[in-house]
Amino acid sequence: MLKSRGDWMPLGSADEQKPAADGTVEAWGRFPKNPVGGWYGLKKGLRGRFGMYVPPVLEALHLAEVEHNPKNNRMRAL
Repeated sequence: MLKSRGDWMPLGSADEQKPAADGTVEAWGRFPKNPVGGWYGLKKGLRGRFGMYVPPVLEALHLAEVEHNPKNNRMRAL
C-alpha cells in the first residue's frame, strides 16, 4: 500500500468508534480489501488505532519512514 502510493501518507489514528479519514493509514487498516479483510483487531473495544501502533513497528523493521511531530504525522515506504 505504501509502496504503490510512493509518497507520504497521513497516519490518521482513530479509535474504532470514530470514522477514519479517507486516504490515511488508519482507513487502509479498516478497508475490507486489505490483506486481513478489514478490521485488524479481533476483540471489540481493542480494535482501532492501527495508524498509531503499526507504523513504529514498520519503522523499527526498516520498512517505513515515520515522522515524529506532535500532530499530523505521516509515513512512507523505504
